[in-house]
Amino acid sequence: MRRVARGFVVGGFTDHHVHLQLVDASLLAGSVLGRVVDLGGNPEVIAGLSRSVASHNSGELTSTQLSAAEAAPFDGESPELSGGGGVQIAFAGAFLTPPGGYPSDRAWAPAGSVREIGDADAAAAAVAEMADAGANCIKVASNSTAGPVFSDDLFTAILELAASHGLLVVVHAEGPGQAQRAARLGADLLAHAPFTERLTDDEIAEQAASVQWISTLAIHTGRAYATAIDNVRRFHAAGGVVLYGTDMGNGDTPAGLSEREVAPCATPASTATI
Repeated sequence: MRRVARGFVVGGFTDHHVHLQLVDASLLAGSVLGRVVDLGGNPEVIAGLSRSVASHNSGELTSTQLSAAEAAPFDGESPELSGGGGVQIAFAGAFLTPPGGYPSDRAWAPAGSVREIGDADAAAAAVAEMADAGANCIKVASNSTAGPVFSDDLFTAILELAASHGLLVVVHAEGPGQAQRAARLGADLLAHAPFTERLTDDEIAEQAASVQWISTLAIHTGRAYATAIDNVRRFHAAGGVVLYGTDMGNGDTPAGLSEREVAPCATPASTATI
């Protein structure tokens, strides 16, 4: 048990959205985090880091993948990630995005962290590559404010390919209508609580019945922050599951538990699964 501001943390805390290549990962050793999920990086680098941590923790290297049938996507014990002492690492591998899509043109994106997918064959190759690397999920970028997004057909093909490997799909949905589109097509999780626009109550109900959200509230300010908070509160009230995640590596996010991320989830109106 560790004392933190506003209370205590018992057991390992999971951050469901991090980018380990954008932070000093060694700082995690002194944090209250017990598990992190890397949602976009060079699969070779992140897989190596995961194996290194697993070897240190358990003294053996094994491989497992996350079953799409699991109700709690990233909180179950995984043989290659379990053990005492170190932070457990699950990962998605590279961002899958259309040619020229987000974040292919971003300076912060590490080398090898993006796969630009133009057709179903390229999608199959990329999903197989991530699965072979030991990925626990697949990350799809659907950011219409920063470039092209997948057609419905190719988006659906990626979902089906991921399912064939037993992997959930986490979608970065940004831009008008993208959160609803991702849910409608069958995404398992949204990498960010929707912040582009206020969803209607009917849209919230539809999302709560089919998709889990990763919070990442603290990366926002102003209107985007207010929109995300409003959506999260109504989503949770409708029975939706909100997973704690910070988008660690995006701006001034701490390498550890974020009090600013926890605070909105600790109020009676917005209590969320963390």
